[in-house]
Amino acid sequence: MKFRLPKFVPIVLTALLMPILALADEPGYVGGFEALPLAEGLVEITGAGVIFDTPDGRIVERYASGTVAAAMVADFYAMTLPALGWHQLAPLVFARDDEVLSVTVYPPDTDKRLTVRFSLAPR
Repeated sequence: MKFRLPKFVPIVLTALLMPILALADEPGYVGGFEALPLAEGLVEITGAGVIFDTPDGRIVERYASGTVAAAMVADFYAMTLPALGWHQLAPLVFARDDEVLSVTVYPPDTDKRLTVRFSLAPR
């Protein structure tokens, strides 16, 4: 005799697991860039920045902010970007193909929120 689960069990299990699965999402990415992860604790500032296509290449500038330590942000990008094919030219300045990416971390404001600027330009 074979045991069969009722048809509704998978639906109930899925409904129960959805909140847990949502927590396992991949980290966010910075808009306008190809797969540039957003460090944990940062949120992109909607509407801030620009994107231009020029004959020499793309120009992208985006901003994010959060109540995280500047050193944590710097360490995240220093470790993550080389794994994505970027070569470090200077602290928080990276090159890949014909583009240069600069990550600038500004000091926290009075609410202890720091701002991070992501700037991409042709070499």
